[in-house]
Amino acid sequence: MSNKDKVLITGASTGIGAVYADRFAKRGHDLVLVARDGARLATLAARLIRETGVKVEVLPADLVEPAELAKVEARLQDGIGILINNAGIALPGNFLDQSPDDVTRLITLNVTVPTRLANVIAPRLAQQGRGAIVNISSILALTPELGFEAYGGTKSFILRLSQSLNLLLAPKGVYVQAVLPAATRTEIWERSGLDVNKIEGVMEVSDLVDAALAGFDRREAVTIPPLPDEAQWQAYEAARQAMLPNFRQEKPAARYGIGR
Repeated sequence: MSNKDKVLITGASTGIGAVYADRFAKRGHDLVLVARDGARLATLAARLIRETGVKVEVLPADLVEPAELAKVEARLQDGIGILINNAGIALPGNFLDQSPDDVTRLITLNVTVPTRLANVIAPRLAQQGRGAIVNISSILALTPELGFEAYGGTKSFILRLSQSLNLLLAPKGVYVQAVLPAATRTEIWERSGLDVNKIEGVMEVSDLVDAALAGFDRREAVTIPPLPDEAQWQAYEAARQAMLPNFRQEKPAARYGIGR
């Protein structure tokens, strides 16, 4: 049995989640793997057990189904020290093409599920004074010009939630990281009706996760693996923070000419 924190990973059967499972297993962490595809999870678990000797538990679940989400929430209460909120979906087309039901499912899996899971584990981690929550956001949280209207909106939520949770929980010994991938070679493209081979600048999943884990080890609040110049993010944050004092005003800004 590992003496390191046990890691629960959602969306673990393939792509980013599967590579996270591989990397944490190689670091000596026992795992709980969550995804809809139980057969894929079992195959991955068998390989990781064989190659690393860690304990790997498989928990098949469709997280948009309340009863199945409840199973994962209950499992989080029992000895999990690191949560990787990775499960998510994208949709074909743009906002004008997507149905209300599809958008609702998108929001459920990309927003409601990771928020609930973080909400379940955070109080216990804070009480213990240790642990981590990793939320997979996207560079689309920062780039409305690129489209992906509803999907990007869900990732903006995840970024904002992660930043606030890190401010809340870091003083209590709990680390929260937002990871912002750009285009990454995963099955999400095919499922959203796009050909990943026609997209420029696609990062391999292993590189993405290895960079994210480098940020994890550095305890970065926000990790953006494709961004070459960290100073650009620091300038972005500095500009945002410079606005904060100006948001507390009794009157509209003079530029609007209201009541003046």
